[in-house]
Amino acid sequence: MSSPLKGLKVLDLTRALSGPFSTMILGDLGAEIIKVEPLPAGEMSRQWGPFENNLSLYYLSANRNKQGIAIDFRQPEGLALLKRMAIASDIVVENFKPGTMEAMGLGYSSLSKERPDLIMASISGFGSVGPARHWPGFDQVIQGYSGFMSLTGTPESGPTRTGVAIGDLSAGMWLAIGILSAVIQRASTGVGRHVETSLLAGLMSLLGVQGQCYLTKKEPPAPSGNMHPVIAPYGSFEASDGPLNIAPATQAMWVKLCEIGEVSHLASDARFSTNSARVEHRKELKQELEKCLKRKTRLEWTSLLIEGGIPAGPINTLAEAFADDQVDKCGLLRTLAHPELGELQQVALPLNFYEADSDVFEPPPAFGQDTRQILSRYGLSSMEIDGLLAREIAYQAEVSDEKQH
Repeated sequence: MSSPLKGLKVLDLTRALSGPFSTMILGDLGAEIIKVEPLPAGEMSRQWGPFENNLSLYYLSANRNKQGIAIDFRQPEGLALLKRMAIASDIVVENFKPGTMEAMGLGYSSLSKERPDLIMASISGFGSVGPARHWPGFDQVIQGYSGFMSLTGTPESGPTRTGVAIGDLSAGMWLAIGILSAVIQRASTGVGRHVETSLLAGLMSLLGVQGQCYLTKKEPPAPSGNMHPVIAPYGSFEASDGPLNIAPATQAMWVKLCEIGEVSHLASDARFSTNSARVEHRKELKQELEKCLKRKTRLEWTSLLIEGGIPAGPINTLAEAFADDQVDKCGLLRTLAHPELGELQQVALPLNFYEADSDVFEPPPAFGQDTRQILSRYGLSSMEIDGLLAREIAYQAEVSDEKQH
């Protein structure tokens, strides 16, 4: 059985993280992704560190399973080429500032007149309407703007960003969902549509119960650090060799935790006898539990607690997580053959299609790696392609040039 999206042709005009992450998802699912990069230097993230062999790890993290073409967006002939490619594609994905595609002559209203079943998908920072629509859409700025940062951290630390660019990544996932919905609808209607999301929308959608609590009760939730805001004890605690998470979510689990830890007297202590009391006295409770937990390691406690029916697990470093047997058995890492780096390990698509053929994952393309081949597939003759390359409207990397990009 072939990959789910095999046969769909996607013109990828995105850069940085949110858009490339979205199109990488589609590529992992089998779509043909044509990544278009501007001359002279290509996608902006190629210049962002850290680097390995002069290759940006930032770029490598979000651009596998794509073919690369380089075009000069600033030239009318280059824009005409982009329009020709867009009309011949199933899906066009972009994350420019609102209004940029229209200014380039590539807006959905224009393209859909010539290709009614075209799907266009857009990500912006703050959305395409409203007073902030033209603000630069940087992840941390929008983590703060959305209220997301106000829920993260502790009262002492103040608002704290998450350790990954969750605004970019969530917007990319939401856009992929929107694109797939449009593809399904097009199958029955024969008509495409314009799908849009933003970093702001993506983060607002993830506010969860904290957002609902505020909307219903009008009480802003305080940041609770690594502790559950309404259940105790539920959070991170120090064992003899580092931190672990423990999540006894019920009264019965709390009593069982005390039994396993040989601190049954805490279950009858008035300060800890009910969940409400434990939340009120969570600092004292944490101190009492950690006296007990310091007697064993994270993994020793994890084994004992899980055996007793209490959810628990170590707080791993990335080195520990990537070396973990469960991660390995679930196929959460992929090893790709990269022409510069040799074996390139990456975090895999977190979906299994058990009856699908074994997929071959391709490494992120070098700048201008597939220009000639792609233009040929879009119907340009060898003479036309030679002319575009000669006039520097497009660029085809030579084998010797790829190491420079």
